[in-house]
Amino acid sequence: MFMTISTTGTQERPATDLGFLLHKHPGRRQAFSTSYGTAHVLYPEATAERCTAALLLEVDPVALVRRGKGKGRGGSPDAALASYVNDRPYAASSLLAVALSTVFRSALHGVCEARPERAAEPMPLRVEVPALPARGGAELVRKLFAPLGWSTVEAVPVPLDEQFPEWGESRYVQLVLEGELRLADALRHLYVLLPVLDDAKHYWVSPDEVDKLLRAGEGWLPQHPEQKLITSRYLSRRWGLTRQATERLAASAQGLARLADADDIQVEEIDNAVAEETLTQAPPTPLSVQRREAILAALRTAGAGRVLDLGCGQGQLVQALLKDVRFTEIVGVDVSVRALTVAARRLGLERMGERQAERVTLLQGSLTYTDKRLRGYDAAVLSEVIEHLDLPRLPALEYAVFGAARPATVLVTTPNVEYNVRWETLPAGHVRHGDHRFEWTRSQFRDWAEQVAERHGYGVGFTPVGPEDPEVGPPTQMAVFTREPSAHRTPAGNQGRNEAAHHPDTEPANNAGDETQKEAKAA
Repeated sequence: MFMTISTTGTQERPATDLGFLLHKHPGRRQAFSTSYGTAHVLYPEATAERCTAALLLEVDPVALVRRGKGKGRGGSPDAALASYVNDRPYAASSLLAVALSTVFRSALHGVCEARPERAAEPMPLRVEVPALPARGGAELVRKLFAPLGWSTVEAVPVPLDEQFPEWGESRYVQLVLEGELRLADALRHLYVLLPVLDDAKHYWVSPDEVDKLLRAGEGWLPQHPEQKLITSRYLSRRWGLTRQATERLAASAQGLARLADADDIQVEEIDNAVAEETLTQAPPTPLSVQRREAILAALRTAGAGRVLDLGCGQGQLVQALLKDVRFTEIVGVDVSVRALTVAARRLGLERMGERQAERVTLLQGSLTYTDKRLRGYDAAVLSEVIEHLDLPRLPALEYAVFGAARPATVLVTTPNVEYNVRWETLPAGHVRHGDHRFEWTRSQFRDWAEQVAERHGYGVGFTPVGPEDPEVGPPTQMAVFTREPSAHRTPAGNQGRNEAAHHPDTEPANNAGDETQKEAKAA
């Protein structure tokens, strides 16, 4: 992981003043320990006319995995190769942002006793980051940096393989920034926007991250046209923290206290754009929360103690299950190692007590293959999972869950495509998420669920989730499968027949099941 900061100068105002501003001597190579490796600072060139400081972050992938482990059986999926072989040592991310704040702490705050006048004034700067993950592409990079005073923002996409241009571009760009800015401002831009572009953080986002964001964003974030996106991504889309940061940024931008003082009136006389009763209204409960509450209620009704969360994603349901002591064993399964790592941080497995850690396990696995680790549980949950599979692969998931694992209760939730007309921001004919391969009507979902129940010896009932519209039904539909006491296990020899079974009426009303789309993960 590598980046450089360069500046130019004259004999009277030498470029080597950059060393004073960074508090790092140009004639030395220095190393600093971090939680996940070693940060090196060196100067490839240092003359009066031009000076370049380089930050090289050497990430130890083993340390990164070990620090992400939880106690007991609930640790992160360290057995997976992807935990050790990934882009974290090479691509600029929150790891580099943390190294910036650690190694260049004084410079980040604009403190330089040796050259205070240089720290307070703009200087010609050039920043280069050879490998920057950019979820949103080069255009988003320009939207984020251009409004901040950078005269040049170059984001050149990196091809997946230069020898095979037909493969297309990767999600990485080569970033070059040029402009006349204060060094402290440039560092704060990078500190905030590197993890925003990566859209991920290597550590758990706690409430104090709001203060960090506001400190680093002082003077530029309140007026930034992409403030909402920056705030949401920096805080890992945690709704409560994002709302708190947005409110504080709005107050900062308005400067109500200064206006009131200048006009010799009370702040309340200015801040009257929103009625008092509006401020006290509770925000609507997100559909994701309503869905989790419905699932928890169904699990309690079924008397389940040992629960599988199949396609657990980032662990929101696992977290909710842990709060109820009646769920004695919780297993989260997902095909994505990255999602499981985020789930481990969300759950705080590293800090969790031994007794609590014994209740939770995170496993990597594909839901379209049978897995003997998943047998013998009271209940399994497939929350917003089936729509991420191509239709030809759905019978394989059916057999793996209902034919092989055979929990006593299975809960399946999926979007109701009929309700999509009620989403004002969703264009007609579009699915709710770009990774959805299909979305079913209520009758299509009911037909599929009833056939699954009949094939594998389950009874099935249906429950609406969310506000039920009299015309189009609820936004989410849930099937509750209950294994019949006299049902026998489906013979292994019938697996091929079960996988081949597919009701013609379950074809979706859109083209989301196109075979040209790549196989989705069940998460």
